[in-house]
Amino acid sequence: MPRFSLAAVGLVVSLAAVGCRPLSQHPIVVEAVEEVRGNTRVAEILGAPVTCSTAVRGTANETDGIASLQFDASGSKGKGVIAVEGKKTRDEWGVTMLELRPAGGDKISLTADLEARTGTDTPKFDPGAQSASSAQPAPPPGDIEIVLPPGPPGQ
Repeated sequence: MPRFSLAAVGLVVSLAAVGCRPLSQHPIVVEAVEEVRGNTRVAEILGAPVTCSTAVRGTANETDGIASLQFDASGSKGKGVIAVEGKKTRDEWGVTMLELRPAGGDKISLTADLEARTGTDTPKFDPGAQSASSAQPAPPPGDIEIVLPPGPPGQ
């Protein structure tokens, strides 16, 4: 394997190991799980006690500050999917939407329940707000030299 390929693979593996955390530990998932486990409407529909899966699906973009995630929840009466969306404002994540999607039933919004429990409103979109990312773009990389092997003779 060429030398530059080994370095590139090493860099990718290092970045993946340092920058990754399970989605189950994302701040909006932690908040959603807490609400779902203690929500009386969820317990009525799914049955108590309510358990939440640690297998979380979806995306959470730290740069854009937008997340859309789902995980399974179950109780003694049934199962469902919890959908949670969030926005990062001033380096802090907040839930913008939380709902239960019970198997074979209609969606149930839990956003107002969460707001009532925590005493906070969901983050509102503010077109004038600063982005969650740095205001200054990253500088371009320095000079890059690419060395190609010689071609076939006669070309």
